Amino acid sequence: MSPINRRRFVAAAAGAAAAAVAVSPESAFAAHRPGGGHAGSGDSISATDEGDLNYDDDTDFTNADKGFIAALTPGVIKNADGKVVWDADGYDFLKKDAPATASKSLWRQSQLVSKQGLYKVTDRIYQVRGLDLSNMTIVEGDTGLIVIDPLISAETAAAALKLYRDHRDAADKKVTALIYTHPHVDHFGGAYGILPDGASADVPVVAPEGFLEHAVSENVYAGTAMTRRSSYMYGAQLPKSAKGQIGCGLGQNVSLGTVGLIPPTKSITKTGQVETFDGVRIEFQMTPGTEAPAEMNFVFPDLRAVCMAENATHTMHNIITLRGAQVRDAREWAHYLNESIDLFAGRVDVAFASHHWPTWGGGEISELLAVQRDLYAYMHDQTLRMINIGMTGREIAEEIQLPPALNVWANRGYYGSLSHNVKGIYQRYMGWFDANPAHLWEHTPVDEAKRYVKALGGRTATVAKAKGFVKDGDLRFAATLLNHVVFADPDHKAAKSELAVIYTKLGYATENAVWRNFYLAGAMELTDGVTPGRSTSVSPTMMMALSIDQLIDSVAIRINGPKAWDLKIRMDWSFPALGVVYHLTLQNGVLTYKSDDKADGGAGVTLSMTKPQLLALLGGKGLGDIEVSGDASLLQKLLGVVEKPDPDFAIVTP
Repeated sequence: MSPINRRRFVAAAAGAAAAAVAVSPESAFAAHRPGGGHAGSGDSISATDEGDLNYDDDTDFTNADKGFIAALTPGVIKNADGKVVWDADGYDFLKKDAPATASKSLWRQSQLVSKQGLYKVTDRIYQVRGLDLSNMTIVEGDTGLIVIDPLISAETAAAALKLYRDHRDAADKKVTALIYTHPHVDHFGGAYGILPDGASADVPVVAPEGFLEHAVSENVYAGTAMTRRSSYMYGAQLPKSAKGQIGCGLGQNVSLGTVGLIPPTKSITKTGQVETFDGVRIEFQMTPGTEAPAEMNFVFPDLRAVCMAENATHTMHNIITLRGAQVRDAREWAHYLNESIDLFAGRVDVAFASHHWPTWGGGEISELLAVQRDLYAYMHDQTLRMINIGMTGREIAEEIQLPPALNVWANRGYYGSLSHNVKGIYQRYMGWFDANPAHLWEHTPVDEAKRYVKALGGRTATVAKAKGFVKDGDLRFAATLLNHVVFADPDHKAAKSELAVIYTKLGYATENAVWRNFYLAGAMELTDGVTPGRSTSVSPTMMMALSIDQLIDSVAIRINGPKAWDLKIRMDWSFPALGVVYHLTLQNGVLTYKSDDKADGGAGVTLSMTKPQLLALLGGKGLGDIEVSGDASLLQKLLGVVEKPDPDFAIVTP
């Protein structure tokens, strides 16, 4: 326990705080701004300072409007069943001035990001912005269209392409190339809205080396948990309003349409590689390990434009994303931005990205890349410096501040935050353990909560003490105390109600859109319970992109170990069309496998099938036309210990 929290706990245990009169979520928090540009001091809930921001600087608004051609009217996109998958008009409330229920800085960012429509970037390059979390870029080739990053859903991508065609007299122009900048779903999921028939020999689908592996891996291993946490991160279930979801900092929200994947047919493998698609020359810069494990920037030398993918945007990005992911490498990110400055200096007049608005002017581009380079380098280097004088991740997050020269609009913590990013850097180098033996073998949240509540004099006394910390302006520790009560007794209505109020206050106060969504989603769940989420529908093409190995892995990680302890099963999964046989063994609660081209004489059962048949089997559709030889009951025994993931698990209650 840090010295600050130790003092708070002792004060609570001593009964120093008195119960406070309940206050509305809109009141008593105007100065509290957690989760933005830099960390705050120990006894304040403030984690950012918005006082030095220049709201008279309208450069971003000028650039965000530059090249505007037309908006999608109405700004609503529906799927084939008539369900709304995107509603840009739902953010019309952002046209008003910032209310007391939102950070003025975040409100400004959401006003910028919510602008939607077709924009001209430069000759032959256009963007559709504001119709999904990301942008879709269209480059006019000699005969057709090169599309970059086709959004999340087929429906939004198709609507974006139609908007372009309607206003560029290009109804007869076909797509001649599709480029993915990196393997996050908001940059490939809408591919079938661009190429409804999939890839063809004359339409290359281009991506950085390693794209496919990384595009599908998250969906295999921790996809269910990430999706659940994403509902908090993006505030998908929150109402769009001044008291609800006002954006995500990087984009406004995630679309809820059909996600697909057209596998790449051409890989980019090295920096300096030059390719020509439909008469347009493109020179690539590989940037692995930055915002994604496989990512690339690329310059159009004849058009004097550069695509920075998601490596340089108008916000601090995530070194660790709160939905869950492997920690990114801030050091490498800074390195590649430094390389970008050298590669593109004097060669480009505009830089555009897969989020936000472009930057025009060679000097302005170099300045943007430099301040973002220094942002990631500073947080990396200073975190390591403080690690090496014995500070923990939480302590570093409270102490670190950015230099004034880096406190520019493009570095504000609207999506990533300095607070959680430095904790991610700590995690990357040091892991979860801070070397304090007290943290080596802690109780579970429920068991710990019961003990804290008992030590504080019971539930009613703990709630009263939490109100005292609210009165003192320490919402953070009040939330800690009330969270203990809720986990000790999830039916305690007063604790849940008070905690929901505090989360709402913290959400209204924060400059970080993701923090706001987490706080407000937590408050809603405390009040209304878990609401099953409406997720995107994953097309069979996405599943077909998984390798057989990944499909077997998806079964292995769902084995309920204790239920399978006493089972010992050997079976073969044969794929004659692929010329391969997978030998599966279940023993000691673990499913392992190997593959070759020969049958296993010791297998108790053999399934001969195609990959689509395997997908149907794993999807619960039974054996169908799969050929079975041997003891079919062994398959049922295996499937009997395969646990179904819970997509709607509780987060703010046990």
